[in-house]
Parts: sequence; C-alpha cells; structure tokens
Amino acid sequence: MSTPSSALCVSDLDFSWPDGTPLFAGLSFSVDRRTHSLVGSNGAGKTTLLGLIAGTLVPASGSVTTAGDVVLVTQNPQADPGRTIADVLGIAPILAALSRVEAGSVDPADFETIGDDWDIEERARALLSESVLPHDDLLRTVDTLSGGEATLLTICGALLRRPGALLLDEPTNNLDSHARARLFRMIDEFSGVLLVVTHDLELLERVEATLELHTGSIRLFGGPHSVYREILDAEHRAAQAAVADARSDLAKQKREKEEANTTLARRERTARKAERDKRVPKIVMGLRKNNAEVAAGKLANKHRDDVIAATDRLHEARDGIRVDQSARITLPEMSLASRAQVVDDDRLKLLGPERVAIAGPNGSGKTTLLESLIAADTICVPYAYLPQRLRFVDESKSLAQAITDANPDIGENEIRGRLARFLFRGRRGDQLLSELSGGERIRAALASALLHTPTPKLLILDEPTNNLDIDTVEQLADALTGWQGALILVSHDPGFVRRVGMDRTVTLEPNRAGPEEDRAGAVTPRYVAGNGTKCGVSTQSRQQSRTVQ
Repeated sequence: MSTPSSALCVSDLDFSWPDGTPLFAGLSFSVDRRTHSLVGSNGAGKTTLLGLIAGTLVPASGSVTTAGDVVLVTQNPQADPGRTIADVLGIAPILAALSRVEAGSVDPADFETIGDDWDIEERARALLSESVLPHDDLLRTVDTLSGGEATLLTICGALLRRPGALLLDEPTNNLDSHARARLFRMIDEFSGVLLVVTHDLELLERVEATLELHTGSIRLFGGPHSVYREILDAEHRAAQAAVADARSDLAKQKREKEEANTTLARRERTARKAERDKRVPKIVMGLRKNNAEVAAGKLANKHRDDVIAATDRLHEARDGIRVDQSARITLPEMSLASRAQVVDDDRLKLLGPERVAIAGPNGSGKTTLLESLIAADTICVPYAYLPQRLRFVDESKSLAQAITDANPDIGENEIRGRLARFLFRGRRGDQLLSELSGGERIRAALASALLHTPTPKLLILDEPTNNLDIDTVEQLADALTGWQGALILVSHDPGFVRRVGMDRTVTLEPNRAGPEEDRAGAVTPRYVAGNGTKCGVSTQSRQQSRTVQ
C-alpha cells in the first residue's frame, strides 16, 4: 500500500505475545516524510510497533521498508555511567580512527571506519552546543549528566546518523522546560519520517499528522492531537445519534407489530362470531378464513422481519460506538486536620492537606529531595511514594499475586475490583509483571498503593504521568484534584500541574541556598543538602507507610 511519497511502509505485519495471543494480524500502513504521533491506549502495542519498525523485534510475518536507516530512541534510555559522550553518540570508533589517520596511519580499516564522516567531531560539537549539552570534552562520562540530559544526548546520537526515519518513545520523560524546548527544536528541524509516542499534549500539538493504534489496526488523521480528538468526538456523537434513531425505530416496529397483532386478533374474533351465528354460508366462510389466514401470515411475517431488521440496525449502531477503556482512578476517602504535621524537615515542611509542587531544572535534586525525606524519617503520616522508575521485586509473579502478597489482609474480590478500576479486568490481572508496559506499571503501582492499609494521608508522586496514555493522565488529574490528603508532586508537565492545582511550588536550583519568598506569597526554599529534623514517627507507623517498587 505504499505511495510515491511513502518513506516508511509496513506490510501485512503479524506479531503475537509470547503466550501466543495475537497483537497484530496483517497490519499495513504507510507514512510520508512528516512528523507523526502514534497514539493509543496503554497496552495497545505502541512500543512494540516501534520495535518492529526499528528491527529490534522480529514479526512472525510481514515486512517494513524505509527510505534510509531507522533509529529508535527508547523510553528512558540508559547508558553505562562509565561510557563517554562520544560512546553514547556512537562516534567513538570514528574519532579514534580520525586520530590515528592524523598521526599518519594509512590503514584501510581506519578509512573504512571514517567513511564520509570526516567532519563528525565538528558536527557533534555543533549539535551538542545547539542542544545546550556539554560539548567541549567528548570524553566526559555520562554519569555527570542528568537523566534529561542523557535523553537529549541519545537523541543527538540518533540525529548524527542522519536516519531516514526517527522513532521516539516518550522522549519528554524527565525533561525540564528548557530541555523540552531544545527537543522541540530538534523535531521541527528533522527532515525525515518522525514517529513519536508521547503523552505530552504540547508535543502532540506540534506534529503534522496523527496515527492511532486501535484494536490492532492503524488509522491516519491529518492533523495534531486536537484535530484527532475533534474527529473522534464528532464520530462518537454521530454514533450515539444513530443508536438513538435505531432504538426509536425498533420501538416503532415493535409497536406496529403489536397493533397489527391486535387487529388480526379482533378480525379473528369477529369471524368466529359470524360462523357461530351462521350469518355467512359455510363455503364462503371457509374461503374468507383461508384468505384471512394468508393475509395475516404475510402481515405477521412483514412485521416480524421489520422488527428483526430494526434490531440488527440497533446492534450495528451500537457497534459503531467506540468504547475506549480508560482507568477509573478513585482515591480513597480520608481526612487530615488542617494543622496536622505531615512533613517536618528543614528543607520542606508540610501541614495538613497541603499540595506542594517540587520544580526545578534537570539535575537540581528533585528526586534526591524526595528520597532523602523518606530516608530521614521526617514524614509523620502514612504515605505512598511512586518513584519515576517502577521496579517490582519479583517480575515473574502475576500482577494479582504481587498485590495480594503486598496486601495479605485484603480479600481477593476487593483486590480484583481495585485492579478492574485500573483496567486490569479478568485475565488482564493475571499478566506477568515482566510483561507490563510502562503505563501499565504506573497503573498497577497506583492500584497497589491506594489499596494499602492504613490509608495513605500523603501521596508523593515523582513524574507520575510518564508513559501514561492521555485518557489516563486526565483521569489521574481529576482524581488528584479531589484528593483530600497532602500531596507532593514532581512533574515536568505544566499542563498536568495546573490541572491538579497546587498550593505552593518549591523550586530547586543547584548550588543555591537560602529560602526565597515566592511572588505569589509562598515560601520557596532552595534545596540544601543536610540532615532534617526527626518527626518522631513510631516504628509501627513507618512500617505502615510504603514505597511502591
């Protein structure tokens, strides 16, 4: 199904999960040299599809053809801390060959390694400089970079390869506002096929076209996410109207059928009375009776067929309504006194149901602050902490078993009910933890944390929207808006923070110290490493609190 302008073509792709469950069957689509987003619910197979296009996964059948190389940048790319910037960029062998040639080497292998990349060092430094990344020393190790800088560095390495197609999986995870702006500039300047999976609404609005992965098939929408949503909403309204019309028509057909049955019954009673009274000759009565039975049969069949047809139209109309499953996140009800001590630490103090956003550029220590508050025992109430990277202790367990083990006092039905509210219904609750996608891991962790007894009075969320689909992000925002407990939130998504609604913002900046009064009236302490004061939480209370792993 390729077209003259197609730069990436997927043809008849088949792929199944390890247990044999099919994910894609005969999947085919093509895209041109534009910026596309790939959207779909968690678990729809977006990351798997990127892997199949990039060749890191092998399909059972089918093919992928591209104009040029395909480079995939995965979610939260990790690099050995001892590797250098040149290693991550993938240019270390070329730089070494260039150094040997400059020293007088005539080894053909060095020239083959260099190829056409004689200017690779200059191009690398220029790209790093444009991205506001360290560029003076390409032998600097990546352990000196923040997570967001490491992500940008990996994308720079992909761009240096001049790929025909660049695939990005959640590239804005862990990026601060400055890094996001640099990433957006890179995307705007890329001239090949760009396919991005993201929950970031700002990035979704920058693309030129939207691909939706739904029930194993791809549909192209010629515009950004807002256009895609407008089309889906219009289709949903039309489908609902069709259902209403079909339901009304079915009621009409049933009513007409009942009216016809009533008329036929009345005629039959009249005929029987006339026969009893012998007002009509027997032979004439027999002819009339035969004719009436034939007419009644035809009329009954007509109305029966009309009812069946109307029922079919109703079923068809109902099938036209898409039921997109979204997590129904419900936070537990609880009460927290307005002056109750929640966190008692020199770096951060919380009283009552305060909602505090921790902000700052990459490398300013936001996650470090959260972890140090927990380690210092300065949290005075039961809490639930969701870190950025969720790792389960035993990945070989099923989701339902892992949550049952973590909550032995809670019955299976309640656990299954909680999982169902987070879209792990029926057999989906029996998925192995190792098979969960990034968004599914977040949902599973939330389900487990909010099921805990005693009820958490403080939620500590570190980039909770990473890897969530848009619908689940909106569900989480709505749930947090109505949360009656205390909240500490780290998020680089300004739209999400605004929607949740925060009482104050604590801004962290490296190498700065001393509290600073926020213009809105909130005290914004600068992060300083040091010991906080203990708040005297009993051992039992601390055990009741938890970090989701």
